[in-house]
Amino acid sequence: MTDQAVDTSGPASAAGTAGAKEPPGAVPPQFFGRERELKALQEDVEGAGLDTLAGRKAARARVLLIAGRPGSGRSALAAELARRLAEPGDYPDGVLRVPLTEPGGERVPLERAARGLLGLLSLTAPPGTGEDELAEMVREAFAVRRALIVLDDAVDAEQVDPLLPDNPDCLVVATATGPLTGIPGVRPCTIGGLDAGSSVQLLARTIGQVRITVDPRTAETLTEECGGQPAALTLIAGWLAARPGASVADVAKQLRERQEDSEQPAATQPLARAFRLVHDSLPPAAARTLRLLALAPAGLADAHTASALAGCSVSAAQSTLDDFVRFGLLRTNGAELPQYEVPGCLAPLVRAVLEERERPAEIQLARARMLERTVRRLQACRAVTDPEDSPARRRLAGLPRSLRFPHPESAAEWLRIREPALLAAARAAVREGDLDTLARRLVAALVRALAAHRGTEDAAPVLYGLHGLVLDVAVRRDLPREKAAALLNLADLDARTGRTREALARYRAALDAGRAANDLYATGRAMESAGGAYAELGDYNRASDWYGRALAQRLGQGERAEAARLYGRLGAVHTYAGRYGEALRDWRAAASGHRRLGDLPAQARALSEAARVQEYAGRPQESLHTCREAVDLARRAGDVRLQAALELRLADTLDRLGDPAAARLHRASADRLLGEKGATYDIRSTSVET
Repeated sequence: MTDQAVDTSGPASAAGTAGAKEPPGAVPPQFFGRERELKALQEDVEGAGLDTLAGRKAARARVLLIAGRPGSGRSALAAELARRLAEPGDYPDGVLRVPLTEPGGERVPLERAARGLLGLLSLTAPPGTGEDELAEMVREAFAVRRALIVLDDAVDAEQVDPLLPDNPDCLVVATATGPLTGIPGVRPCTIGGLDAGSSVQLLARTIGQVRITVDPRTAETLTEECGGQPAALTLIAGWLAARPGASVADVAKQLRERQEDSEQPAATQPLARAFRLVHDSLPPAAARTLRLLALAPAGLADAHTASALAGCSVSAAQSTLDDFVRFGLLRTNGAELPQYEVPGCLAPLVRAVLEERERPAEIQLARARMLERTVRRLQACRAVTDPEDSPARRRLAGLPRSLRFPHPESAAEWLRIREPALLAAARAAVREGDLDTLARRLVAALVRALAAHRGTEDAAPVLYGLHGLVLDVAVRRDLPREKAAALLNLADLDARTGRTREALARYRAALDAGRAANDLYATGRAMESAGGAYAELGDYNRASDWYGRALAQRLGQGERAEAARLYGRLGAVHTYAGRYGEALRDWRAAASGHRRLGDLPAQARALSEAARVQEYAGRPQESLHTCREAVDLARRAGDVRLQAALELRLADTLDRLGDPAAARLHRASADRLLGEKGATYDIRSTSVET
């Protein structure tokens, strides 16, 4: 009989669907058997590939496939193989793991898998990047690296192929239920259940050798009832460990009695019977908590998730989750902020018993409680970053202590650990569609928390997906105001990453949605942003047209500050187009608007731009006069750096007028104002303000 193995470590990756990178120097989990398979897989790595046999240089990474049913220990075997291959230091860039199937059975989209893989290399793809571009980024990243990649629980070859490096120095270990037809040169290794010896070892590790020794033959019979499946054996071992008075024969008998009741296919019956035995043996409250964990986003839960789902206290939920880990029903990351994961092989069984035992109304109520708790935790996570005397902090003080965070650092750590589950919760809430109000609140709270702790630039790729979810809900519920806001946010992110035409299309769509909602802010912003997009594309005629529309709306609403800023945008566009007369008129209108508002620095900047236009138009004396007026305004405003910048511009104008002596005086004045020789200040006009 083939030597076989099982990983009994239990910990789950805190990264959830984002992937995991093996920590250097990590203590390897206890592993039984499978030496023959491991030896064969290692020989495959060292052996010649098809390209080498054909006399060609290998063009891509070698792919090893470990095929087996869920619960057979295929992921554990892949992890052990990766550990052994990485031990000699042959893969200095580490072991990277990315799951390709959600706990609920849905395939992980390529976009998310590729971003997860890049994230493990501390690389970030711009928001909105397409799947083809992401796949190319993955290939480029691994072209200069030597890494071992574990693609866990692949659905098919189409999911794996885009993630394969074009670098024979890398190695890919994939796990799947069946073959990956379509990927050339795949080395398959199909595994079944554990042999009797390894199965008994697994039981003895949990329940102690004494209970095995007193009845070794029955122990072997028990392993046969479990089909040698590591997941089933782990559940039964946990059941026996919780009942010191029960014998191995007792549980073997109970499993046999359940065989006829199972509706599962023959190959999955052992795990299904073991799960039903454990579930039905739990106290009613604990059994209900377990069933409701099928609703945990991405199969990831913490004490608050379980507490909200079951409607119990956080401490009771924590105790129950820890019990489930001992029973083999959950895995945990073992961190200071523990996170629990429903093993993928158990997820469909948990879901089935939930639908069988719970009414639909109770399931929906549990989901609503979980989403409401998540929203409140996210609100507390963001509020803790506000000043002590802010309204948000005062509201935070009114929350129960268990929902609050002691300081921003703890909130940021919670957000980092729970981010995969939070994103999965948002996606699931939008996909289900029956709790859209809660879904919108959840997405809004998550956006604010990410922006507060990570900043909008760093969190942009995640925010892009969240704004897309808001758009989905707005379209489904026909909410034009929310649709306009989502389109504006998505368009802004498109514009920042150079996808100007895509941004322009979204700005136009946002304008239509804003008009449908009679939302003047949205329509004004959409018109102004469309003008900016056209200016970026070099179409200054359309840019000035859209800026003019936005300006007319601002003037009609009496928004003087916004109108002054838009006059500056129009002035800049006319300047780029060489229409200096119109540009000068708009810059002077901007300066006049800022003067009426009492904003001296902005007035000085507008006059400085007017001086620049006069110089372009061949009117240097007028430019000199306007620039001196701007310097005087900056001096009156007390803006030393702006004054110094204007002095330098004045010096440049004097140089062009043939007065180098006066130019030197103004440069010396700028140096004195700045306090150090050669320091400069960039005049940012209203044409680029946002």
